[in-house]
Amino acid sequence: MTSHRSLRIGITCYPSVGGSGILASALGEELAQRGHEVHFISSERPFRMPSGMPRLHFHPVIINDYELFKYPDYTLPLSVKMAEVSREYELDILHVHYAVPHATAAILAVSMLPKGQRPRVVTTLHGTDTTLLGRDPGYGPAICHALVCSDAVTAVSHWLKDETHSLLGIARRIDVIHNFFAPKTPRRSRTDMRRELGLADGEAMIVHLSNLRPIKRIPLLLAAAAKIRPSDAFKLVILAGGNFAPFVDEVWRLGLSDRIVVREKVVDVEDYLQAADLGLFTSESESFCLSLLEAMCFGCPSVSTSVGGIPEVVTSGENGLLVPADADALARGVESLLRDPTRRQALGRSAKKTAAEKFSADVIVPQYVELYHRVCAHH
Repeated sequence: MTSHRSLRIGITCYPSVGGSGILASALGEELAQRGHEVHFISSERPFRMPSGMPRLHFHPVIINDYELFKYPDYTLPLSVKMAEVSREYELDILHVHYAVPHATAAILAVSMLPKGQRPRVVTTLHGTDTTLLGRDPGYGPAICHALVCSDAVTAVSHWLKDETHSLLGIARRIDVIHNFFAPKTPRRSRTDMRRELGLADGEAMIVHLSNLRPIKRIPLLLAAAAKIRPSDAFKLVILAGGNFAPFVDEVWRLGLSDRIVVREKVVDVEDYLQAADLGLFTSESESFCLSLLEAMCFGCPSVSTSVGGIPEVVTSGENGLLVPADADALARGVESLLRDPTRRQALGRSAKKTAAEKFSADVIVPQYVELYHRVCAHH
């Protein structure tokens, strides 16, 4: 097989808002633009998957709620749909994002097919399937089995690769292919966005994007915002991929009701990012932090906790600031950049350059294509 032949690729990811689904959707779109045939197989249409695009298809997995089962089963219907799509469209690759249940379903799907019709399984690890579920004796062995049986395994950072080897004790090869972001042109101007968000002249826009899961530490984010001085120098715009309601009382308790703007399940993140001055991320752990990269693409530097794979993306003092996971430290980091626009803009220029040179679609997508061809060559 030559590297020039177009491939038929099945992609399975969580369709909800989150880094893995966003990355998988963007990868599918980029592969289709490059002439490959892409089939998404998932319970719902992925959050950012474009519609009406040539060579890009969606196959829904129907989940039946049989009384026989205490809980609806997803893995088995997913594996059957994977096998069905693989057979009908002669897929070369099943690229699954997250080991459980997606890689588990793919391994089962492949075993249902005759040997000459079996696609290769590529599993991409994004974080919690190894760092959280890998520690659980109810999941760890299944994750190890799925990874060992995959034809290739990738991780989105060197940190995650090392954590996977350490936690699961598997010796197999794991390729590191970082996340990427291919920003679309904003639909609205920076001025219009800032006006819509109620930002006054001279008021900084601090942005936070996440799915609001506990690992993102939203209480720490709000505590840090409450300590930023002067308190009227900014608004914190939270692009929430989940329900923000559980945090509303804390916003009021901290006196932040006139400082916080929440927008839930935003698709056109570019409109907001190009209006932002600074990002703020308070995660307990991150395998990469795609949201941080999204901000960097628009010349927006971030103040972030120095955890997981983030130092592979941000060099503190060069294209952003890395600080301890402490509300005071986070607030002081933000204040230092609010007081010094010249330094903030210099960090932003460097951030945008890093994003283009290291984490663009043109840099990352060919690494996946090369991997696909490598595993297909060993068929």
